[in-house]
Amino acid sequence: MSQKKHFLVLDGLRGVAALIVVWFHIFEAFANSHHDYVINHGYLAVDFFFILSGFVIAYSYDDRWKNMGTWEFAKRRLIRLQPMVVLGALMGSLLFYTQHWAASPVGDVALPVLLVATLLSALMIPLPISADIRGYGEMYPVNGPAWSLLFEYIGNFLYAVLLRRLSTLALGIWVALCGLGLATYAIFGPLGDICVGFSMTEMEFLGGLLRVLFSFAAGLLLFRVFRPLAWKRTFLCTSVVLTALLFVPRLGGESQLWLNGGYESFCVLILFPLLVWLGASGEVKGGFSTSFCKWLGAISFPLYIIHYPFIYTYLAWVKNHELSFVDSLPGALGLFFGVILLASASVKFYDLPVRNWLNKRFTNRQ
Repeated sequence: MSQKKHFLVLDGLRGVAALIVVWFHIFEAFANSHHDYVINHGYLAVDFFFILSGFVIAYSYDDRWKNMGTWEFAKRRLIRLQPMVVLGALMGSLLFYTQHWAASPVGDVALPVLLVATLLSALMIPLPISADIRGYGEMYPVNGPAWSLLFEYIGNFLYAVLLRRLSTLALGIWVALCGLGLATYAIFGPLGDICVGFSMTEMEFLGGLLRVLFSFAAGLLLFRVFRPLAWKRTFLCTSVVLTALLFVPRLGGESQLWLNGGYESFCVLILFPLLVWLGASGEVKGGFSTSFCKWLGAISFPLYIIHYPFIYTYLAWVKNHELSFVDSLPGALGLFFGVILLASASVKFYDLPVRNWLNKRFTNRQ
């Protein structure tokens, strides 16, 4: 079977979103609530990732089921994602005791407890609130962003057993109903946003589930109905728009939560699918642009899954020394460029070699 092409603009957009997520998390050290983030809607990058994932999964696998099957698909997805999940858990564990501050006294956590939490995180087994060892209520306290990989796996599972079997009309109805549910949660829910999913509380888990049920399925549907459009400078234009959408300040304040929820619903339900459509339509020309988009796509997932242990340490440093952002700027820049270099190195020296070995050993590549 011939190798399918990459959508290079989508690769680039994935990388841009991952870079924004790093800065979103850096600025968390100076936020007191959902209302005063600097990159206020940076968390919507997760919904963008889910839509991208659904689109690429459909493109990669919709026509392969006759010769592949559910178990082969499951192995391929585990091999694609799990090596970096394990590395992220190990990094979180190694840095854990550098992250002690008043609101998160991790220095008091016994080493055996940390090792158990690390093992569970590496195996993608979520921790309940009662077992939290950091104080933030995260289901994966050694590496918080791993929560979105749990929901990614849920989306993959639903694709394998149900969503791929639906007619385009039925899938469209699924997307519409889940979109209605997500918008209802965002507009009328307790927060006025969808910055949820990282904890095992009922409302958090429900919000995370709604995010993936809509966005992943929307990506699948988008591929089925996709027809390329003529569009120039696609990567530049879509990157600027995506960045602008994620940088929009909180809307409505605490008195009008529905306004911010409405904005986020419009982004996720309408604008993000449109950006994916335009990105999939675009072509990348020139050696530098091609290499740059490939590189962004290659580091996007490693960057996303390994950066947060360093954010925990940065946060503790800022809080323990009562630093302003200006005071901490050298550390923030060092973190940002450091995790980019680390992500690049992890792709070359760990992720690709491990995945290549696992694919040869456990899958039936044709």
